[in-house]
Amino acid sequence: MLDDGDDIHPLFHGAPKSTEFKKLRKRIVQNTREAIEQYGMIQPGARWLVCLSGGKDSYTLLAVLHELKWRGLLPVELLACNLDQGQPGFPSTVLPEFLEKMGVPHRVEYQDTYSVVVDKVPQGRTYCALCSRLRRGNLYRIAREEGCSAVVLGHHRDDILETFFMNLFHGGRLATMPPKLVNEEGDLFVYRPLAHVAEADCERFAKAMNYPIIPCDLCGSQDGLQRVQVKAILDQWEKNAPGRRQVMFKALTNVRPSHMLDPKLFDFVGLALAEQEKSDIPKLR
Repeated sequence: MLDDGDDIHPLFHGAPKSTEFKKLRKRIVQNTREAIEQYGMIQPGARWLVCLSGGKDSYTLLAVLHELKWRGLLPVELLACNLDQGQPGFPSTVLPEFLEKMGVPHRVEYQDTYSVVVDKVPQGRTYCALCSRLRRGNLYRIAREEGCSAVVLGHHRDDILETFFMNLFHGGRLATMPPKLVNEEGDLFVYRPLAHVAEADCERFAKAMNYPIIPCDLCGSQDGLQRVQVKAILDQWEKNAPGRRQVMFKALTNVRPSHMLDPKLFDFVGLALAEQEKSDIPKLR
């Protein structure tokens, strides 16, 4: 049951009292808790670096994790972190002021990766890959400095689904963003607790809570991104058949290696008939 009083975390103060919003909030909390438990993210006493970009997804992530912690369902310490990447016009005071007001422990760090990306990426190419790599490297460093065992990201169900199709269409592989992984150095977890949460729910939640959304002008300023194209395809499929996204996402959790074509995942060469059945099969002529 959701709370009607003022004894909830400040991130939820002023929450709409409507039944619709309460159902939305409950669904997001349940979906997040399900992913955390299903993928074994909880290590009691651990410290998580919760990455906050200022977008709708990261605000939703921050709020729901504090909701679970407040309810005693997430026995970890949470440290919010924003990496100011030096994008021109970025409102650098918005997040620090918001986090102070909400009483959320946080660290804000400035690293001008924007200039590096603009300088290194050839004209006409997208910034995403290099920008993401530089951002991730800085977040790993901050996590180590803060004694955190996990870097927690706000990628949701639709991000995961879009990445799957990008790999399918452009990468020639069946892969996506896993809800839980270990970094290449082997010293940090990367968690995506919103793995089961729909993007539309994040958008409705953040808008209803009136969080100060900061758009990513670096990526949003570029046209023709592969992810944008994939998103348009999925949007059209969803429009033609509502619920299609959830069905496709469910497929990612229901993989059958013996019904795929990768011999590294299933021993097709060694596949043999049961001995008792061999004598009953007629020989081919």
